[in-house]
Amino acid sequence: MDSLSDNALMLQVKDGQLDKLGLLFERYHKSLYGFFYRLTSDGDTSEDLVQNVFVRILKYKHTYQGDGKFTTWMFHMARNLFADHYKKSKRMGYKEDVEVTDRYFKDDVNAESTRIHTEELDLLQKAMSHLSVEKREILVLSKFQEMRYKEIADLLELTESAVKVRIFRALKELRVIYEKLETQSSIY
Repeated sequence: MDSLSDNALMLQVKDGQLDKLGLLFERYHKSLYGFFYRLTSDGDTSEDLVQNVFVRILKYKHTYQGDGKFTTWMFHMARNLFADHYKKSKRMGYKEDVEVTDRYFKDDVNAESTRIHTEELDLLQKAMSHLSVEKREILVLSKFQEMRYKEIADLLELTESAVKVRIFRALKELRVIYEKLETQSSIY
């Protein structure tokens, strides 16, 4: 049963086999969590948003046509949900999750290299938080969710060339912000 395609599973959910939504959840909850975490820097909020995506999938199952990729449809819902969340909260600052930090420091053998890697990731997350939501979102979709330009173009209703340009510009701006933050942190 696990070998069914995403589209086939979603069509079964649409037809009333709601237990199939659990298989889709198992396939995509980590991916969605990563998407939301990179946008919010908040573990609890990200978990809530993942749950809400699947609630919306269930609520709007009747709108699923099955003619495109399921993930494009799912991430469209995720984007809308994040937009709603963003409008409601208006806070997009950097927050450190204590549980995540503790996990990195459990292994004393590689503590120093892990600490350096963690600091680099934290700096990247901080730099990402300085980007506009649109730039951050397109980078998360392309670099972290590993969506193809065509998929992103379909999701954002843009041309592939427009997606390439936006990703290029977002990466260029991210590099400048990252280098500035890196310089500032090395001073202290």
